[in-house]
Amino acid sequence: MPRVRKGAARAQARKRILRAARGYYGTSHLHKYRAENAIIRAGVFAYRDRRQRKRDYRALWITRITAACRMRGTRYSLFLNGLKMSGILLNRKMLSNIAIEDPKLFDVLCETAVKASKAVPAKS
Repeated sequence: MPRVRKGAARAQARKRILRAARGYYGTSHLHKYRAENAIIRAGVFAYRDRRQRKRDYRALWITRITAACRMRGTRYSLFLNGLKMSGILLNRKMLSNIAIEDPKLFDVLCETAVKASKAVPAKS
């Protein structure tokens, strides 16, 4: 049986890897071995950070809502509890946008939430 050298297949594989590593710094876009490692690392970071981005945005929305609540003399936790008690089901992204784009509506939401949270007696 003759010995087979993967000429075309090897060249195609190398080409595919280096094409995926285009724009990488240093030898990571020139050498196949370095490019393979760089592509794997990039994939791991991309996978992890797609989830991290969701956490970051949620934290940003909560920070914005907290700041808007403090400007109106209430706390974030009381505000959200009051909204829940009054039956207003808005997510944090929407509340954050309302706080920025429509402060008057956010004032109304704050008043409603504070009234609802004070109406329910505290557990002892």
